[in-house]
Amino acid sequence: MSARILPESVVSPHYPLAAVLWPHRADGSSALLRSVVLVVLGTALLTLSAKVNLPLPYVPMTLQTLVVLVIGATYGWRLGSATTVAYLAEGAIGFPVFAGPVGGLAPLVGPTAGYLFGFVAAAFVTGWLAERGWDRSVFRLFVAMALGHILILAAGFGWLAFGMKLGVEKAWLVGIAPFIAASLIKNALGAALVPAVRRFFDPRG
Repeated sequence: MSARILPESVVSPHYPLAAVLWPHRADGSSALLRSVVLVVLGTALLTLSAKVNLPLPYVPMTLQTLVVLVIGATYGWRLGSATTVAYLAEGAIGFPVFAGPVGGLAPLVGPTAGYLFGFVAAAFVTGWLAERGWDRSVFRLFVAMALGHILILAAGFGWLAFGMKLGVEKAWLVGIAPFIAASLIKNALGAALVPAVRRFFDPRG
């Protein structure tokens, strides 16, 4: 008796929101142009979000974490993490992309360094989960973005506590506690926005 082979179910691939709004094409030059434009747009948004800030003693409160996580969720892990790396590189070579009228290496070795490098990990993780369909659901995207926020805050806390030698207690008071409520609000905004835009442009999700 021969075994009966059942047809495999066909699952359509899930693309990040950026690929829905601006689909990939086979032409390699078009793909490169698309990536460059999206990276430039992402770094510009990160720069603008850095300028909207509330100065605090060590680390300013900005809109950057919201933008980082939205970039990760909409671009996917490759382009999202590449965009945050490009943003840090722009700052490192002197462009005034960070909070306040500053650029150069100082912010990358000062109190904000941990948070800035945490952006890359946060965009990677949020983008990786979004590419697996987590951007379809407000709840699951909230969890994905919460993981991103935790990575950013943990990196910032670790650098303040041990790299800047503030100690655990002071690093918590100046580097974590002031940002918890704002992080939850930004998390909720991002988790509501991305699935809503996705459903508008792609009703199939």
